Amino acid sequence: MTVHLIKLCVGISEPDELAAWQKKRWNDAKKAGRKPECRHITRNMPKRAEEILDGGSLYWVIKGVIRVRQRIIGVEPIVHEGEPHCKLVLDRKLVRVMPRAMRAFQGWRYLEASSAPKDLGEAGKGAADMPPRMVEELRELGLL
Repeated sequence: MTVHLIKLCVGISEPDELAAWQKKRWNDAKKAGRKPECRHITRNMPKRAEEILDGGSLYWVIKGVIRVRQRIIGVEPIVHEGEPHCKLVLDRKLVRVMPRAMRAFQGWRYLEASSAPKDLGEAGKGAADMPPRMVEELRELGLL
């Protein structure tokens, strides 16, 4: 059964900024002669890695709102700065999701598939650009 991860996207104010930052890191790796990859390093290795690799995504919380996700295509133990860490290898594509407010937390958390925000389809693209409070009110009214 698929499980996802959710993580705060610190220092980023909107999904396009995250995309630009990841693209820059990709290009910098290529210029330096390293294999480019979209990745996120975290201290703890998920115990449910097998479930994550069964179609799981990393849902990014940007400015207190879940806004986008990236499919997780690899979970690898690594040594970072002399300490054991985990490398989450991500698909480069950012998928916008129905915005949902989320309180701050440390590290990452598991997110059950049944609780994950739905992807925005073509018809719902405008909701990604609405203020989170407006999206919540429209959802409560049954309009989204």
